[in-house]
Amino acid sequence: MQRVWQPCRVTPGRFLARTLGAGVALGAGVTAYAVWEARAYTLRSVELPVLPSGARPLRVLHLSDLHLTPGQSRKREWLRSLGDLEPDLVVNTGDNLAHVDALPVLLDALGPLLDVPGAFVLGSNDYFTPLLRNPLRYLLPDDGRRVTHTTKLPWRELCDAFSAAGWTDLTNRRTSTRVRDLTFAWAGVDDPHLEYDDLAAVAGPASADADVRVGVAHAPYLRVLDQFAADGYDAVFAGHTHGGQITLPRYGALVTNCDLEPARARGLHRHPAGSRTGDPGSTWLHVSAGLGTSPYFPIRTACRPEATLLTLVPSE
Repeated sequence: MQRVWQPCRVTPGRFLARTLGAGVALGAGVTAYAVWEARAYTLRSVELPVLPSGARPLRVLHLSDLHLTPGQSRKREWLRSLGDLEPDLVVNTGDNLAHVDALPVLLDALGPLLDVPGAFVLGSNDYFTPLLRNPLRYLLPDDGRRVTHTTKLPWRELCDAFSAAGWTDLTNRRTSTRVRDLTFAWAGVDDPHLEYDDLAAVAGPASADADVRVGVAHAPYLRVLDQFAADGYDAVFAGHTHGGQITLPRYGALVTNCDLEPARARGLHRHPAGSRTGDPGSTWLHVSAGLGTSPYFPIRTACRPEATLLTLVPSE
């Protein structure tokens, strides 16, 4: 008997089941990758032309958004390894903690870096423990609500420990320090995301006598960047954005969790956007994508956790 070939018929129910199965498998694969990427710690290298003519290059390690918990042994080991870089200066832009018991392990992880000259400000995750939130809320307009009702973190002890190590507390403060043979003029503010920043306290032209003038903030809100730029600071260091954390290849960040545009969510840029070196009222802006995530949302896509080693060189 001759067999007649007939096409296989897929019922709507079977097609839906296959589609759902493929979607689940794809989602599981993407999630697994995103969890892996959140632990793929990366060291970036950037050259920043802000030194006076003839000055020797100076290396600055920018740390931000560690969001450390006691159980993160791999992150702690990677942090400790950064001491081998032997930077000349460390700038820490906040959000170090994500657990009430994280301070001792943070200080141990920083280890030899605490022996290096440093400067720091705090972020919201140095003040208050993180809260489980729907991550899709970050795609919506900012409603102005902030997490300030959770358990308080040991931020006073954190400041005391950093200060005891010789790091300069820049909480709503202007000051100057010597790093190697250069004078740094600093201005720093408390976390703008919590509206703790006191811009009036640090307002005024940056010191003309300093070799380098640097502004520091946790969250790169435009009001802060605008003032630092207008006051003549050569560079501004910030964090907070996580580089977007969930970014799209060839597109970039979707959000910054502040009013900075996503195109400048991480890396070295000019501020205001589009300005050039030498333009009056403009500055360099370095935004770190940070090393951590919320403990409740430990994933990243196309945005690896990072620390940055900036080599300061003469601006000419």
